[in-house]
Formats: sequence, structure tokens, C-alpha cells
Amino acid sequence: MTEPIRVRFAPSPTGFLHVGGVRTAMFDWLFARHNGGTFILRIEDTDITRKVEGAVEYLMEGLKWLGLDWDEGPDMGGDYGPYYQSQRLDLYKQAAERLVEQGDAYCCYCASERLDAMRKEQVARKQPPGYDRLCRNLSLQERAAKEAAGIKPVVRFKVPTEGQTSFHDIIYGDVVFENSNIDDFVMLKSDGYPTYHLANVVDDHAMKISHVIRGEEWISSVPRHLFIYKALGYQPPLYVHHPLLVGPDRAKLSKRHGDVSLLEYRDQGYLPETMFNFIALIGWSLDDKTELMTRRQLIDTFSLERIGKTGAIFNREKLDWMNGVYIRSLAIDDLTQRALPFLDKGLPESVKRPLNAGYVKQVMPLIQERAKKLTEIPELVKFFFIEELNYDPALLIAKNMTREATLKALEVSLQRMKQLSSFDEGALETLLRPLAEELGLKAGQLFSVLRTAVTGETATPPLFQTMVVLGKDRCLKRIDEAIAELKKLSS
Repeated sequence: MTEPIRVRFAPSPTGFLHVGGVRTAMFDWLFARHNGGTFILRIEDTDITRKVEGAVEYLMEGLKWLGLDWDEGPDMGGDYGPYYQSQRLDLYKQAAERLVEQGDAYCCYCASERLDAMRKEQVARKQPPGYDRLCRNLSLQERAAKEAAGIKPVVRFKVPTEGQTSFHDIIYGDVVFENSNIDDFVMLKSDGYPTYHLANVVDDHAMKISHVIRGEEWISSVPRHLFIYKALGYQPPLYVHHPLLVGPDRAKLSKRHGDVSLLEYRDQGYLPETMFNFIALIGWSLDDKTELMTRRQLIDTFSLERIGKTGAIFNREKLDWMNGVYIRSLAIDDLTQRALPFLDKGLPESVKRPLNAGYVKQVMPLIQERAKKLTEIPELVKFFFIEELNYDPALLIAKNMTREATLKALEVSLQRMKQLSSFDEGALETLLRPLAEELGLKAGQLFSVLRTAVTGETATPPLFQTMVVLGKDRCLKRIDEAIAELKKLSS
């Protein structure tokens, strides 16, 4: 192509932004950025009955969270606005009137009740449902009578009844449709609002869109759009239809597969870098082995031709793995800042707020290897922040140990630790490993007892590092409390 690359993401505010829509936006964005083109956000808000309040703001927030910035759009304007279709109604009306005047479209006065009955009859006869063209050849007198009766018509396109319509799709190749299988579709509704077919053609032409990238469910609509392009004398864009997302079981993606709104992933503790990398590689690949790619790498290597033809699998387990990789790659200062909101929300109310960012920074290296999502961090670090531990004292007794042996281990450890002049990893290691042997225990047994005593957990980050961050006073206090609880247990 010699024309500039201009692509648009054009969601309808009839629901919240899900992964499938984000993936389309990402392909648009990557293609534009790779080619130095323009990425446009257009809001297709003509279905006023299904509009969801706040959906536009929500989808913009989601795109911004992923770093999918747009060059033209509702909030920033551009040379081809307005970017809300509800503000472009005159353009669609003018196009529809022109098509009627040319004889390429006509007014249809059929009542909804008649159309419903017609479709039911067609289904009963096992015929494909479609308009029977009753109003296609009304005389001027018949039309005038309908108008005089106050009937507000819709405008339908006069589809050729013979021949074929074909187009080339960058992913699927040459696609051919029989015109006889396409009914006279509605372009302009009786309330003056356009259908998708008319609005997207008028807007894509007006906004000089070079490529239309969208899901494969729209392939069957392309002939309708090509009819309108031809009738209006417009040059159609190039078409790129990508396969829909499916779950690991190859079924249509649903909530059970993880098909929730984009910002729910943010709230569940996924990083935007993870989501960007993960979504970009659903159905697109650089090769057969590369799974981790930076934003810059994706921009530099992206091409439409590498989008696959088969259903793209959304694998939640892979997403969790990838998010863990990205969390482990974060600098501690960065991880601390990202974790703080989740800690503030997830830690018990008894924990004093605001949280001490310096203390959080000490804790983060200890759990960075274990967290797959930011939402897991509060539970992993809870014992660092709460004052009173709540656990079953029986957990203190390590494998192949008795209550008495456990008591002795705790009491001796407590006395020896009190004598430590410095409370660091080296000092604890020097003290506790020989102590285990002195007590006739394996190191793992003694460490297990102490781990439960100072954290209330049986699995934690490395013991000595954990104790250092907890501090000497808190460790001694918790060991003392563990001894008291253990003594309450019957031997």
C-alpha cells in the first residue's frame, strides 16, 4: 500500500472490555506502531438500547492500563472526528438518502410483527431467515400512502439477487459469497440510527481507514459492506479477520476459561506487562518457541501475516506462569510500589495503616519467587504485619518429634537467641545449625519448629532471612508465646 496506515479499534459500549476485544485492539495498535501508522479509537454507540453506563470510561481505562495509547479518539480529538458515532448521525442519514435516490436502497415499511411472523414461517419451512423484499418495488403511490399513515420506515440496501461477491482477506485468503444468500439488510433504522453495516462503511471511509482488523465473526458481513462501498463510490479497506479465542478444550471462550473483563485481571493482580505479552501471543507468534517478549520486541517484529488461522487458545495456567515470571523480574522498589495497594486492601484490618513502605521493601525479596499474582502477596506476608499469630499449636511439633522435644528445642533456642549481640543471617546460622545437633535433632526439624513459632505457618520464605526481617524482639516474643501454647497441649 502507498496510503498511510490508519487502523481503528471501534468497540460498542454495550458491555465491558474483554480479552477478545483487547486482542483486536492490540493487533491494531501493534500494526500501527510497527508501520509508523495511526491508531484510532472510535466509539460505536448507536445501539442506544444496550448501552451500558460507564462502559466507555472503563474501556479507556483498560486500554491505558495496557499502554495501548491512541492517536485520535473521543477524548483527544483529531482531524476526522467526532469519534462517537452518535454524534455523526447526519453523515449516515445523508449516505442512506443518497443510496435511496440512486436506486441502490429503498424504504421498508414492514411492521416488526410482520417480520417476526415471516421469520417464524421461514424457520418452520427450514429456510434461511431473511427479508422477503416486500417493499423493494413499492410504487410512488404506495410509498406515499405509507408515509401518510405515519409509518416511519427503515432503509434497506437493494442487494443483487444474482452473481457472487468476493474479497481477499490477509489471513483467510480469497473469500466468495453467493449474492442470492444475502437478504436486503437494514442500513438505517426508523429512529434515524444506523446499523453497523452503514455506520462502519461511512466512518471507515471518512476516517481514511486502510485496514479493518476484527474477529472472524464479521467475515459474513463483508459482502454487505462491499455493496455499500461500491454504491457510494468508495475504495474499501483491506480486510484482516482473525480467529476467535477458545478455551483449552477448544470450546468458545467463557467465564469458566477466564473470560472476564480486562480490568478484573488488573484487580486480580496480573501485571500489565504480562497481559500485553500474553494477549499478543494468543494466535500470533514470532516463531514456535518464543514466549516472553517485550513491548518493543513485539512492535519491531509484528506482522499481520503471522496471525494464525485456527482458533486461538486462551490458557489461564500459562497466564499465571507468565505473570510469575514477570513478577520475579521486577526490581524490588517497583514490586514494592505495585504490591502496596494490594497489601492495603488484603491485609487484616488490625494491621496499622498507612503501611511502612520501607518495611514492605524488606519483605518483598522474601516472597518474590513465590507470588504468581499480586493478590497472593497479602496472604504470603501476613505474618510479617500482624501482631498476634493464630495457629494450631500442634503444628509446632515437627515430623518424628514429641511435644517434650519440641518444648525443649524452643526453650533452648529462646535462651540462646536472647544472648545474641547481632541478629543477622550469619549469627542465626552460626547459632542454630550446631544447636540442632546438640539437641539431637536434624536441622530441618529445629528449623520447622522455629518457622511455625515465629510465623504461624509451615511453609515460608528462608527462615533466617524471615527472622531478620521480623526482628529479634518479635521473634523472641513469638517463641515465648509458642512455648506457652505448647504447654497447654496434653502430652
